[in-house]
Amino acid sequence: MTMLFGKTILITGVASGIGARTAELAAQLGADVIGADVREPTAPVGSFVKADISSKAGVDELIARLPQRLDALCNVAGLSGNTGAASTLAVNFFGLRALSEGLAPRLREGGAIVNVASIAGYGWRANLNRAASMVGIEGFPDVADVVCTHAVRNEEGYPVSKELLLLWTFRAAHQDLFKRRGIRVNAVSPGPVETPILKQFRTVLGDARVDSDIARVGRAGTSGDIAPVVLFLCSDGARWINGANLPVDGGLEASINAEMFGF
Repeated sequence: MTMLFGKTILITGVASGIGARTAELAAQLGADVIGADVREPTAPVGSFVKADISSKAGVDELIARLPQRLDALCNVAGLSGNTGAASTLAVNFFGLRALSEGLAPRLREGGAIVNVASIAGYGWRANLNRAASMVGIEGFPDVADVVCTHAVRNEEGYPVSKELLLLWTFRAAHQDLFKRRGIRVNAVSPGPVETPILKQFRTVLGDARVDSDIARVGRAGTSGDIAPVVLFLCSDGARWINGANLPVDGGLEASINAEMFGF
């Protein structure tokens, strides 16, 4: 982790949870941290920019306030789905994709983008046609119209947003915008994590689903379990990892795979 020393890292969602812990740990490891969130963080951040990435205008405003050179972008900000599918997709996918594409010219050669996805996006294979169609929409669309066109129900907003994020991660790693400058694009997929929005996830996904996932692996994760993996992917130690999704879930995905495929 000394390979983070002196790097400038933008971390979204720094006001709480995984984003807050990632920012704290990055600073401890010698990085210059720029935090962004719609809310002011309670803990000190190297520098903070109040921002809302739920619209193109909000993304553009954030980009205009950032330095000309960054080493890494950590897309941690996200909604739980309790505000409906359109707003969830606007932040969790279309907003962070627009931010990533807009900042690509400022990321140094060999830099990194790390997307915090979720085990909830596991269904991207089963829903591939829908996911591919939505990811194929360029720019920052009218998200409500996209949701309507693709018949995404409000209760599906969170898992669908993470399905899109995973599919885009795989694609972006080989898109010229990033690949020609050696910018790596990876994802981290946590399982249930004890953060302030876990109660919201219980409302959206249901107690039975959340409790079952926790029971499979023995405990819920913590922000401290996720942050080191996010920052590893930002480091030069991960220079040969690209287009990957790392499940950081205590073995939850392995358990689901074993059950689904019968091994």
